[in-house]
Amino acid sequence: METTPRHSLLEDIQGLFVGTLLVALSVQLLQSAGLVTGQIAGLSLVTAYASGIGFGPVFFAFNLPFYWLALRRVGLAFTLKTFGAVALLSLFTELLPNLLRIEAMHPLAGAILAGATAGAGLLALFRHGASLGGVGILAFWLQDTRGIKAGWVQLGFDAVVFALAFAVIPPVTVLYSLIGAGLLNVIIATNHRRDRYIAR
Repeated sequence: METTPRHSLLEDIQGLFVGTLLVALSVQLLQSAGLVTGQIAGLSLVTAYASGIGFGPVFFAFNLPFYWLALRRVGLAFTLKTFGAVALLSLFTELLPNLLRIEAMHPLAGAILAGATAGAGLLALFRHGASLGGVGILAFWLQDTRGIKAGWVQLGFDAVVFALAFAVIPPVTVLYSLIGAGLLNVIIATNHRRDRYIAR
């Protein structure tokens, strides 16, 4: 019987580094075009736009309540990797604008590029046993304990995020944001399959 190949510690470190760097680039693309996205990242962007506080600190703080659920539901290794990924993303999103400036971008181009880079980054994290925390953990916990479908929880949360976005960015920009979020979800749904990628 063949054993499932596992990533080494060094492979996990590079996976988390590259994955969070790609997502950080996605966040910068979103901010440069004044866009939002779904999940905790989207709520963090809306909060950053409304308050003037940087995305990184807001994102890190919003994820704190979810680690207890991650520890209970998925285990210590996943929780530690996810904490590391969230911390790296928070750091990278604060540092990257000092190294790379995007002066002008059409919102549609920003939405597509952000969705593609975030999708690639999240795939890297998923394949190394990590995530960016947040609502997904809560959604699966509610499904297990309350019988509420995880997909509906995430969809409901995203609906609230995009409804709040209408208060801080123009409606047409919210629509462009939806295109980017849709592309991100298509990339994840198409490529995140255990039957095609079995390394852990």
